[in-house]
Amino acid sequence: MSITPEQIDLWRSSASETQNLEFKEAKNQYDTKKLCRYCVAIANEGGGHLVLGIADKPPRPVVGSEAFLDTQDIAEKLFQWLGFRVDVEAVAHPDGRVVVFIIPGRPKGTAYHYDGAYLMRSGEELVPMSEDQLRRIFAEGQPDWLEFPALKDTSAQDVVQLLDTQAFFDLLHLPYPTDQAGVLARLLDERLIERSASGFHILNIGAVLLAKSLRSFPGISRKAARVIVYEGESKMRTLSDVTGEKGYAVGFTGLVQYVMGKLPQNEVIEGAIRKEIKLVPEVVIRELLANALIHQDFEMDGASPTVEVFSNRVEIANPGEPIVPVERFIDGYQSRNERLADLMRRFGICEEKSSGIDRVIEAAELMQLPAPEFLTGHKRTTVVIHGPRSFRDMNGSDRVRACYQHCVLQYVLRRQMTNQSLRERFGLSEGSSNTVSQIITVTIEQGLVKNDPNAPDSRRYARYIPAWA
Repeated sequence: MSITPEQIDLWRSSASETQNLEFKEAKNQYDTKKLCRYCVAIANEGGGHLVLGIADKPPRPVVGSEAFLDTQDIAEKLFQWLGFRVDVEAVAHPDGRVVVFIIPGRPKGTAYHYDGAYLMRSGEELVPMSEDQLRRIFAEGQPDWLEFPALKDTSAQDVVQLLDTQAFFDLLHLPYPTDQAGVLARLLDERLIERSASGFHILNIGAVLLAKSLRSFPGISRKAARVIVYEGESKMRTLSDVTGEKGYAVGFTGLVQYVMGKLPQNEVIEGAIRKEIKLVPEVVIRELLANALIHQDFEMDGASPTVEVFSNRVEIANPGEPIVPVERFIDGYQSRNERLADLMRRFGICEEKSSGIDRVIEAAELMQLPAPEFLTGHKRTTVVIHGPRSFRDMNGSDRVRACYQHCVLQYVLRRQMTNQSLRERFGLSEGSSNTVSQIITVTIEQGLVKNDPNAPDSRRYARYIPAWA
């Protein structure tokens, strides 16, 4: 037997279930349709284990399972139903029988489905994969869009004229080479260009990052960021509509400054001093712009990252649905375009370690702004940053969203949310404890947060963690 009781106990001690490990009680039996769906979902996410006979809530006691007494029979049926092999083992744990389904990962470029549904896990639920996710899976092993040539067979002189090589070396904090050959060697080394039979191909990734003018590259000119400014809170009247021209890396600072210059200003009073502050802090704009540029789906034609500025909010959108579920943006990280993300990190534009959204949430809390909204639409991901709004003017959804995000941020910082910490996030006095308790209760009822099982059993000292923790 390859799985031991000790291995079972090691799995039980994990902080939470993962995409590759799922527990179910199944004391007497387990629905075979659910079994098939979980096998497909876990296989689509790299393979793992489905374990029956263990409670799925900490501390996860072994409850024992009488399901699938004939493990060979269910293994054979799963192969007939699913078309791939799942090994099944019954483990004699001291506290009861445990059944383990050992699920292989899907082959590269292939996604499994059950009854036509290509499934994946999202928290404790099984959900269909998005069109974007399936397209990425089916394209595995094929060249990435960023690796295709934007211009073919260009001369060495054209490469230097079309790409802002001076800014490239400045961003890397490297001295500019003394000759053209040194410049080209570095671009080749970074795989931003490649040699061709009669010169050089400038790759899409090189043009997207370093183009002096994206218009010089017809195939990627529509990838330029667009900034639209409206009068008021609706799209009825457009004040300006400008599309950037420079590559993302060489034009990033200018893009941030342009957006900041278009933001409305609010007057605040600190002591006896009146001063003007922008609707949204620069750190928020910077991080969200970097995310929109890096995590967009470049395979989508005719779509580009867009910033829309209203009198009371800013909306930043990028083509493509997210890889990470929106409710896990704060603690999770997976780059859609890994090489682009790596270069942007080395250029000092992003950190590539899931801290960008953390800073956005922290800034919103520090300024006591409404919690940002992370939205997915048809082939598009949008972040909405609202301007200042008093607690009294926040609606129920605003308050619950802020509660959940505060809880996740505390969890990421290795702390737990409390009534007091949430009051401080909203800028409320101790006299508002009951109001804050009601917000926490509603957030729990919506399945977003839960009581920390390790906290003292006392309402006064209650601690809260994300529901998925």
